[in-house]
Order: sequence, then structure tokens, then C-alpha cells
Amino acid sequence: MGKENGNCMNEILYRDARQIMAGAIRQVLPDIAVGQALSGREYSGKVYLAAIGKAAWQMAKAAADCLPVSPAAGIVLTKYGHVKHMLPGIVCLEGGHPVPDENSLKGTEAVLNMTADLTEDDTVLLLLSGGGSALFEQPLVPLEELQDITGQLLASGADIVEMNRIRKRLSGVKGGRFAQHCAPAKVEAVILSDIVGDPLDMIASGPVTPDTSTCRQAMAAARKYRLNLSSRAKACLEKETPKELGNVETRIIGSVRQLCAAAGDVCRELGYETVLLTDCLGCEAREAGRFLADIVRCHAGSGRKLAFLAGGETVVSLTGHGMGGRNQELALAAAPGIAGLHAAVFSVGSDGTDGPTDAAGGYVDGDTQRALQEKGYSVSEALAENDAYHALQAVNGLLITGPTGTNVNDVAVALLQGD
Repeated sequence: MGKENGNCMNEILYRDARQIMAGAIRQVLPDIAVGQALSGREYSGKVYLAAIGKAAWQMAKAAADCLPVSPAAGIVLTKYGHVKHMLPGIVCLEGGHPVPDENSLKGTEAVLNMTADLTEDDTVLLLLSGGGSALFEQPLVPLEELQDITGQLLASGADIVEMNRIRKRLSGVKGGRFAQHCAPAKVEAVILSDIVGDPLDMIASGPVTPDTSTCRQAMAAARKYRLNLSSRAKACLEKETPKELGNVETRIIGSVRQLCAAAGDVCRELGYETVLLTDCLGCEAREAGRFLADIVRCHAGSGRKLAFLAGGETVVSLTGHGMGGRNQELALAAAPGIAGLHAAVFSVGSDGTDGPTDAAGGYVDGDTQRALQEKGYSVSEALAENDAYHALQAVNGLLITGPTGTNVNDVAVALLQGD
């Protein structure tokens, strides 16, 4: 990327952005944290390993390397393209995300079969990460209807908590129901959080956590976003989820707070004065991008080399039919506000995927607006069509990492180069 590709991109800022992104993700890989969580553990009976989510393969590999006993059986259930290679003694399966598909259901059935008829001496080691809501699914409505409801939610602008209040009630394994299935065996859950505030019952829709949400809240969310639901789906929303579970021990080993701290470490290593704005970002993606651009403009001309960080998970309300993700939309929305400045804004998903694309996120700097205009793109039109992917692709502004092996939300960074 850069001038050699025909774009007058700020090569220093782009290089720094890549270093910050790579360094932050490297620091939040689950390998060490999983080992620490399982260190010194003793098991009296058999251990069954179930790793579910976008970081499942990486977590399962780390667990297999440090468990004091070999699992009696093990299954990885993750997103397509996230299995790096087979693991000894562990079956690796892939399914649909963000919308569940037949392979999601088949993978879930395999996990349920593995954990059927356990004794109170047995332990289910559940390695859970974001993405589990789509991947781990036993629908209480026909799959086609669940897919339609999921699509409606994804397009609505609902946040992840609102979505999961609904999804867990349409499922036979979410909202604590998987823990009930495993009883009387113990469940030891090791979790990477991809939700702001780390609400255990919402991460992957809480398959082994008592549900703190209510039917009333789920129905209110369905009305708020005007979901088209069958009578069967409405009946599911009116059925309460488990509120107490006595066979589960849970620990969180990673979150967006650690991602922000890791990004800040790299920023400081590169000489930036670093300010953490929030690790609870949850607004519309384009509004977050404009706000970061406003912050940069406020400090432009100060002569200081500054980095502003915001972690969390923004939302996108679909108004068009383009291609993109929340991180790409955030970055693109910042381009007009930093035009002409020695500044950059970039945003990435720690899992390496942003929406239904192959990009982890997007990057813009003070030259992006002009480069887009030269290519015939309008930022406002691209945002109206939710087509950040193609606009950023035209100016080499996509950040592509491939599956990273972790999943702890997103981080957005605004950089000001100084004089």
C-alpha cells in the first residue's frame, strides 16, 4: 500500500496502524491465558472438551497442550476457514456465521451427543468465544425461520445484548440450557468475552450461564425492531430460561479492555501520547468514526504525537445493499473529517473478520478523501449504501489479517502525527 500503488497514503501512519493492530491482537491471543486458567487443575473423572466460537480452534489447541489428562473426547465447533489443522484426539467442525446453517446444527448435535449421559464425576471443559450464538444452535423453530430472524436482527441496528435476549429463547442450548443438558456433570467454562462489560449470560448467548434477561425484555426488543415472528417463535419468547445453575464454574480470560490496553502499549512504543477514550463503545459505527475525526481536528496543530483509543462494538443500521462491516464503516465515516491532516483513523475486529467480508476492518488518513474522489467515490453515498468495503478497497484501505485465533471485540484508533 502507499504511493507505489497509486494512492498518496501517509505511509508512516499506515505502517504505525499495521503495527498497532498486529501487536494488540498478538497480546490478546488466548494461548497463555488458557494455560493459566487450567494450571493446577485436577480431575477425578473423565474430561470432555467442547470449544465453541471463532477462537475455538486456538483455545482448544492451547488446552490440549496443557491439560493434565487427555480428554475422553473433544470437539471444536468454529466458523468456516478457522480450523488451521486437525488436532490429535479432537474432532474439528465448522459451521455458519453470523447466520447459523445446517453445519452449525450438525456440529451442535455432535457436542450434545458427546456430553450425553455423563456422571457427576465427569467434567465438561467448555472453551467459549464470540460467534457461538450462530455456531452452537439447536433451534426451537425451523432453521429457515431462525435464519430469517437472525437476518432481521443483523439488519435492524440492534446491539448484541438485544439480539441475544431473543436468540437464546429460540434455542435448546442457549440461555443456560446446555448446562442443564450436561448435568450432573460439572461444567468448567473458560471464556473470551466479545461483549462490552463482559455479561456472562450474553457471550455466545450464555449456554452455561443463568439468564439474567426476561421474556418481557425479549418481547420488547422484538417489538422495538418490528421483527416478523411466527406464532411459534412468539411462544418461545414467552418461555422463561433457567435462572439458577449449580454445576458451572466460569472464568473470563480476555476482553476488550485487554485489547485496548495492548493497543495502547504499542502506541506508546511508537512514541504516541495515548488516551483511552472508552472501552464501552456501542453507538452507530459512522457516528463513532465522525467523533474520532472531530477529536483529531480538535488537537490538530498542537505539535503533539497523539493516539486516541476506543474499544467496544458499534452497530450498523442497514439502509443500502452494499458490502462492509462496522469497522469499515467507522473508518470510512472518519475520512472527510480528517481530510488534509497528518492523521489517520482505523478500526479492526480482533477476530480478523468484519461483517460478511474478508477484511478485519478499515483504514483512512488525511489523503483518503481526495483519493476516493479521484476514483469516483462519494463517502456519503457509500455510507448510504453500506458499501464501505468497495470504497476502501478502491484506495487500498482494507485491513486484512485472516482469522486471528482470538475474539475480544473491536478497537478503533485515531492517530495524529504531530509536526
